[in-house]
Amino acid sequence: MAARERADELICLSRDLAPEGPGHRFTVEQHGARWPAFVVRYRGGVYAYINRCAHQDLELDWVAGDFFDNARRYLICATHGALYEPDTGACVAGPCKGGRLLPLSTVEVAGEIRLRRSNGVRLARNEATQQ
Repeated sequence: MAARERADELICLSRDLAPEGPGHRFTVEQHGARWPAFVVRYRGGVYAYINRCAHQDLELDWVAGDFFDNARRYLICATHGALYEPDTGACVAGPCKGGRLLPLSTVEVAGEIRLRRSNGVRLARNEATQQ
């Protein structure tokens, strides 16, 4: 296994993410700070973000893993209704229009969705899979 692959950390299996379906929640850490995060599948791609609305420091989902609006077109902040493009994280409507979600780098390979370690971001220690 290449060094870069060893640095990637398992988030979930590819089969766990249905297109425009429920997301998978996890926690990341960077330099000792921890943040909730999530990954979703949208139009065949996999996109991961810090689970924090650009408007206020609130998680997007009221129901764990339920990130899409009813039309399955946008990610939605359940608190204030802000709408985000799933593939860019850009807020297109709501109180934070013009803001964006903080993206995380992922790779999908061999039936797994993995977090790419970058800028010191890694899975929180209690969630990291032993490799």
